[in-house]
Amino acid sequence: MQAAPSTIDEGEVAKFEAMAAEWWDPNGKFKPLHMLNPCRLDYITSQIAAEFDRDLRQNQPFTGLRILDIGCGGGLLSEPMARLGADVVGADAAEGNIPVARVHAEQSDLDIDYRHTTAEALAAAGEQFDVVLNMEVVEHVASPIHYLTACRELLKPDGLHLCSTLNRNAKSYVVAIIGAEQVMRWLPKGTHEWSKFITPDELFELLREAGLDPVDRKGFVFNPITWGWSLSDRDLSVNYVTASVKR
Repeated sequence: MQAAPSTIDEGEVAKFEAMAAEWWDPNGKFKPLHMLNPCRLDYITSQIAAEFDRDLRQNQPFTGLRILDIGCGGGLLSEPMARLGADVVGADAAEGNIPVARVHAEQSDLDIDYRHTTAEALAAAGEQFDVVLNMEVVEHVASPIHYLTACRELLKPDGLHLCSTLNRNAKSYVVAIIGAEQVMRWLPKGTHEWSKFITPDELFELLREAGLDPVDRKGFVFNPITWGWSLSDRDLSVNYVTASVKR
């Protein structure tokens, strides 16, 4: 059996390893993710609850679900999933992220299985999950289709795949590259490559090609007046998220 081609882009991995120590600093280089995280979690938890018929008002409603947070970074999404009762595996290709994530989970008294590995390696090992969280990763890999195919292989039948990324248009270049990296300096210059951004229609096509069934997409919209994020059915012009199912 041929091994799946690696989707790791070593240059992209090096960028995030260089920032690993700052994952849990809300005013550090990952400030944009800290600001976006409540909105991301609203979408993630509502989609999981709907797909698996869970009541979010209950204590630890995700008990019994196995969730993979691929590209977990310092654990900004892994920890909330664990608090909601899920059995969580956090995986990242940047080795330096894993010790940071492990230490913070221990300090938070959370049991999370963090691993320095890739989607392809997990799929080759036969790992299976009810949910795969694939947030802000697909724009950093060498081959989106091979990466998404590995994510599909990691899902159990009727499993849920949640994927967020950045749209590719003039507005996203102004907001994500010029605004976030050069003007606001929320991120180091070069964190993103605009040419790697993916339009919503392109991502839906890639998901279908990978063997997934896209069922939803929403935009993450930043309001400079309230200084906060919200979900939008219509505005997917910069940040957006998709839900798809393995039938």
